[in-house]
Amino acid sequence: MITALGYLGFRTDRMTEWADYARGLLGLQVIDRGAGQLAFRMDDRRQRLMVVEEPGQPLACMGWEVADTAAMDAVAARLSDAGHAVAPGSRELADRRFAAGLIVAHDPAGNRLEFFHGPMLTNDRFIPGRPISGFKTGPLGMGHAVLHAKDPQALVAFYRDVLGFRVSDHGKVPVEFTFFHVNARHHSFAVIGTGREGFHHFMLEYTNLDDVGQGYDIALAQPDRIAYTLGRHTNDWMTSFYTHSPSGFFVETGWGGRIIDPANWTVEVLEDGPSYWGHDRPHLPPDRRAAFRQLSLGAARKGHQAPPPTDCPWLWGVLSGRHPS
Repeated sequence: MITALGYLGFRTDRMTEWADYARGLLGLQVIDRGAGQLAFRMDDRRQRLMVVEEPGQPLACMGWEVADTAAMDAVAARLSDAGHAVAPGSRELADRRFAAGLIVAHDPAGNRLEFFHGPMLTNDRFIPGRPISGFKTGPLGMGHAVLHAKDPQALVAFYRDVLGFRVSDHGKVPVEFTFFHVNARHHSFAVIGTGREGFHHFMLEYTNLDDVGQGYDIALAQPDRIAYTLGRHTNDWMTSFYTHSPSGFFVETGWGGRIIDPANWTVEVLEDGPSYWGHDRPHLPPDRRAAFRQLSLGAARKGHQAPPPTDCPWLWGVLSGRHPS
C-alpha cells in the first residue's frame, strides 16, 4: 500500500541556520513559503522537506506516499481496524503539502504520520544549493527516516503489522534495531532502541560519490558539525557521513545504497554492527563510542565487506550524467 517516503516536516527556532545548512551543505534548493516557514526541493517534486518556526518536538510529520485514493482508504481502514484514530486532511493542508489528498494519524510514540497521494510536480529546473549531480529519488522516495524508541517492539509491530512495512533486517548489537523497506530501496524507515523517543535521522542519497566527499569537506570546516565520520554500512552498503542538523537530530548524506528485490527478499540478522568501517561517533560517551568501533574492527578481522560496485562503463556514464538513460 505504502510506496515511498514522500516528504518530511520539522519544527525549529533556527530558520536561518536551516536555510544555510540545507542549501550550503546538503545541496537542497530553498523555496521560501512565507514568514515562519521554509520548503526545500531535491528533484521534480514541488517540495520534499519543510521547516516551520514553531515550538515542539523537532519532527512535525512524516509524509508516506500511496498510489491513489483507494490505497489511501485502505491505509485508513487498517489503522481504524487496529484502533488508531484517522482524520482526513483538509483541502488547505493538502495544498500546503502539494498533494491531491491525504489523511493524518499517529504512531504509538505520538509521531504524526500523513499518508498522501497525487504529489504535485513542477517543470521548473531543480537548482541545487551547491554544485551536485543530484539525488537518487523517483520511485525510491526521498530517502529514509529513523526513529529513536523506548519500546522498539511496539513501534515495530505498528509499522510492520498495521502499516504493512516489510522488514529488511534486524539485530541487537550494540542496540536493538529494525529496518524496513516499502520499495526497492533497502530501507525507507528504521527503529532504533536507544531508550528514548524522538527523531534520530533522515538520509539523502546522492547520485555521485564526489557529492558526498565534497559535502564532507564542507562539514569538516564547520565546528562540531560532524556527528558520524565517513564510513560504510553493513546492511544497505551506503557510503556516508552524518552531521548535526540545526534541530539537533542527525542527517545522513550518502551514496551507493543497496537496491533489493522486495518480492524475493529474505530478512537478514545483522551481527557485525552497523558499519564495515568508519562512522566513528565523537558525540557519544567513550564507552559507547568504543563499542561501535570494536564491532567495525571485528567485521574487518573476519574479512566482511560489501560487494564491489558494478564495473559497467555505461552505468557509470548514466550515473554521472554523461550518457542518456
